[in-house]
Amino acid sequence: MRAIADRMFSRAAGAPLTAGNAVRLLEDARDNYPAWLDAIAAAQHHVHFEMYIFHEDAIGESFAEALIARARDGVRVRLLYDWLGAFGKTSAAFWRRLRAGGVEVRCYNPPRLGSPLGWLSRDHRKLLAVDGRVAFVTGLCVGRMWAGQPEKDVEPWRDTGVEIRGPAVAEIERAFAEIWATLGAPIPAEDEAPEAPSAAAGDVRMRIVATVPATANLFRLDQLVVALARRRVWLTDAYFAGTTPYVQGLVAAAQDGVDVRLLVPNSTDVPLLKPLSRAGYRPLLAAGVRVFEWKGSMLHAKTSVVDGHWARVGSTNLNLASWLGNCELDAVIEDEPFARAMEVMYLRDLENATEIVLDAASRVSAPVEPGSPRRPLAWRGRGSAGRAAAGAARIGNAVGAAFTDRRTLEPVEARITTAAGALLLVLALCFAFFPRLLSVPVAVLVGWLALALLYRGVTLRRAGEQRPRPPGD
Repeated sequence: MRAIADRMFSRAAGAPLTAGNAVRLLEDARDNYPAWLDAIAAAQHHVHFEMYIFHEDAIGESFAEALIARARDGVRVRLLYDWLGAFGKTSAAFWRRLRAGGVEVRCYNPPRLGSPLGWLSRDHRKLLAVDGRVAFVTGLCVGRMWAGQPEKDVEPWRDTGVEIRGPAVAEIERAFAEIWATLGAPIPAEDEAPEAPSAAAGDVRMRIVATVPATANLFRLDQLVVALARRRVWLTDAYFAGTTPYVQGLVAAAQDGVDVRLLVPNSTDVPLLKPLSRAGYRPLLAAGVRVFEWKGSMLHAKTSVVDGHWARVGSTNLNLASWLGNCELDAVIEDEPFARAMEVMYLRDLENATEIVLDAASRVSAPVEPGSPRRPLAWRGRGSAGRAAAGAARIGNAVGAAFTDRRTLEPVEARITTAAGALLLVLALCFAFFPRLLSVPVAVLVGWLALALLYRGVTLRRAGEQRPRPPGD
């Protein structure tokens, strides 16, 4: 039976189960950043750093200096960052300084003429791999919001990562190399780790699930884990906007007696998303799923722990942008001691959370706790693509429910549907009386798409003509 389950998980995740690893749970920046910097400082052969957001602040500068120092000592340092993730947070001069210091820097998916919708695909991974001997898979990016500002009474963001040693490190290195090769020349064979970490470093079994756009490996795995859960499913997510199949899976598990809990942030830098998120809680709460909102600064972790045996830590949020649209990386760990540590951490987090309930009128509400201190707001910023995707999904769910009448709408959703109706009415009037006002941007977009397709077609044709033909053709 265990062999069948292993095969099911491997096929769903598209990742083999790797034994012989050592895994250390890292909580918040206080654990993660020092471990990352220590690993970089100890690098002898190479450093591979893949990071969705890299802020040009005091934290970013500390990592830049560490990477440049190793590069100047002859270590091959490669850094991958996401264009949208770094937009407005890191200057071109910052990247030039890294390159001048010997760091190889590549940017994932900047805007291109031939890819007008390419911005929809993001490299949302957060990984660090050093010398093929140690790697980190995490939800943290590089920036001072994760460290907080005690002098201003701003708490650090709550986040989780893992340190990995053993054979699984090779899977993480391979995941980095695959994305690196899509952006330019691949990593030369002679630059790979001199010795693969084949020797066992511990007794932990795990999978490294590296997803790319238009795949659904982790989505299938998340659904499978919920379906097989017998006792507990404890989830933490920063931008929860579960699809209907996933929500139905949680509902079915809760109705079958499984203890299903969802911990999400309360504070957010996009105020509209808080009521939108709460609007999506109704079917979960009605089925017995317990929902909690973190009372601290910002909850950014993406973790789950199931039945005291299975755990996941990484970059994937429970929404369509992460499941289907991004490059993501998660460590899926099957180990009871590690899962117990995750459960202890989860229960400790719930001590700083408020449970959301349905009141007598079946409205979603958060009970006010007498005497509870006022918490500082989350770090203000422009938000992330994940948060935008979660908000778009919530708006789509509200508008869809209004058309189909498939469930009762919350008051906040009534406001959303009214605003959506008003917007559609304005668009209809514009089309009727000012058609050029809308036809021009539509024409520009269609023309861009046409040029992109023509460019792609010519490029592919030239590549085909240059490809050597087999003998006899």
